[in-house]
Amino acid sequence: MALTLENMTVEEFEAFRGTSVQNYAKQNIQSGTWTEKEAFEKSEQAYENMIPNGRNSSNHHFWNIRNDLGENIGWLWLYADPHHPQKEAFIYSFGLYEAFRGKGLAQLALHALDDKARQLGAERLALHVFAHNETAVHLYQKMGYIMTNIKMRRQLV
Repeated sequence: MALTLENMTVEEFEAFRGTSVQNYAKQNIQSGTWTEKEAFEKSEQAYENMIPNGRNSSNHHFWNIRNDLGENIGWLWLYADPHHPQKEAFIYSFGLYEAFRGKGLAQLALHALDDKARQLGAERLALHVFAHNETAVHLYQKMGYIMTNIKMRRQLV
């Protein structure tokens, strides 16, 4: 099965952005980085800073992941600055919708991303993954991603 990456429409991007802001807030709450009270506002501000022009922000690419049947099975957001000194692109967001998880499609999607990233001039990819997302950590390690930084915390009682 081949997967394709297709540009999001304006409407698809707006829906993606709204869901992503909520999810980023939840992930930061779960990781203990933000409190529930501040999370949505901080998440919204982070997105405003990263993509001030929305889907038209420079060097940001927003794709739907489509299967052979043309079904939208997930999303990918890549930042690829053609002037990056190490020719590194950054995956800001990647995921499959629930019905399409656990079928090996994430690996196929990441291979499709490799091709797109190369076309954009990237020679390597980087990303951030929350440590509590063990499924994602395992997927990325299986795909050859290596850890470059580890942030740790200890709760004082």
